[in-house]
Amino acid sequence: MKEIQHISSGANYIAIDLGEFDQLMDHSYIHPKLKQEVKGKVFVGELLKTTGVEVSFQLLPPETAVPFLHKHKAHEEVYIILKGSGQFQVDGQCFDVKEGSVIRIDPEGERTLRNNSNNPMVFMVIQSMAGSLDQHLIFDGYRVKGEVKWDKELL
Repeated sequence: MKEIQHISSGANYIAIDLGEFDQLMDHSYIHPKLKQEVKGKVFVGELLKTTGVEVSFQLLPPETAVPFLHKHKAHEEVYIILKGSGQFQVDGQCFDVKEGSVIRIDPEGERTLRNNSNNPMVFMVIQSMAGSLDQHLIFDGYRVKGEVKWDKELL
């Protein structure tokens, strides 16, 4: 399994480097229920010590599929296709996805996906507690006073 690099951390943040997405197959984890190795997938929530979201990245090789349907007890998921193309299935409905496709699924939605192309598909999944967001857009953020510091000037 590829080692995930620590970039920086402080009282209010943690930064890591997974490496290039084309190299996600170097990552793997042991599925906690099936006790099987899943190659090409990495979860980062625990590494980042997140408290309200889980995030994973996966590379699905050409002509492969997630071989089962699944749903969640409490988490909705947002899938973001970062590279490649394939098909997604939710509640028996199949549709094409490609780089730039974004899919949100309720916890009860039965889901799976496949890469039916000749190229790798890379996607990101964000899980969060359904119904926990109290507002959309930027309204939770606010400016603070302070100096912006960069190591180098912009070119």
